[in-house]
Amino acid sequence: MASDVRRVRPEGAGGTRAAAAWRGAGSYSDGVAVFLLGVSAACCLGLGFVLQQRAAARAPLADFLSFRLLLDLIHMPDWLLGVAFMVGGQVLGALALANGEVSLVEPLTATNLLFAMALSRWLTRQSLGWTGWGGCALLALGVTAFIVAGQPRGGGQEAGTLRHWLVIGVVAGLALLVTLGAKRLPPSSEAALLALAAGLLYGIQDALTRVCGSIVEDDGLAAVFVHWQPYAVLGIGVTGLLLVQSAFETAPLRMSLPSLTAAQPLAGIACGIGFLGDRLHVSAGALAWQAAGLTAVVLGILLLGRHPAMPQGPAEETPIGATRVI
Repeated sequence: MASDVRRVRPEGAGGTRAAAAWRGAGSYSDGVAVFLLGVSAACCLGLGFVLQQRAAARAPLADFLSFRLLLDLIHMPDWLLGVAFMVGGQVLGALALANGEVSLVEPLTATNLLFAMALSRWLTRQSLGWTGWGGCALLALGVTAFIVAGQPRGGGQEAGTLRHWLVIGVVAGLALLVTLGAKRLPPSSEAALLALAAGLLYGIQDALTRVCGSIVEDDGLAAVFVHWQPYAVLGIGVTGLLLVQSAFETAPLRMSLPSLTAAQPLAGIACGIGFLGDRLHVSAGALAWQAAGLTAVVLGILLLGRHPAMPQGPAEETPIGATRVI
């Protein structure tokens, strides 16, 4: 399989016909593999988010935005199952990022809401109705339109250190401002903003995961541990997990999952184009379709996230440690 890291580096003026033919022959199979990995990651993430929220809704509010919250949640089997799904989704997403551009993988993982809706519908026995089916159609068609029109691909020159840190700083700074602002709002708005901040951080995490894959591809697994990116991925993951669980704890899933699902791909695409050398088709027609696709994705996410089938949390408090998978 061709290395995406080497694809983003110029091959010289001429290149070789053999290398070009080899890349063309492998592009279709690579694309299929990335698609399957991205959708599989979305499935695991969607199932994991639903299970985590159903558990986090029972955690004590005194642990809000405290790492004690995570210590309480590890005593809940359904939360651990949700985390296992989420970790599986992140591993599959990392494999997709190792073989495809961030701008391609992020829209695919945004479909996690479709799988969250499927599980929620099964748990609540709530029919989808026009709102649910409309949200599914908008999300699926939006992702398709963005990918087909944008044709995300590597090949651009990776940005220098200054631009690298500038893009990360802007996205992370926005996440910090959103988190600070959330504390002054009602619980439903607070949950939405905390999930938004987590989505922004997860977008950065996905971009840095792509960088880690590039390092491993170039220099081997041992080399990655002498770089800062894997430790940043770990730190962002823990911070994002705390923000997400705090959002799940304070309000129904419909208040938090839409902003989480919408923010992550937008932040990831911004990082991919901003400093990883991802490229999109930039004709007037293609840009219009890309904008329409992203708009449809966001609208679909909002419709699905606020659907009555999404878990609203238990009506009364359940003791910590109780199992409530279904």
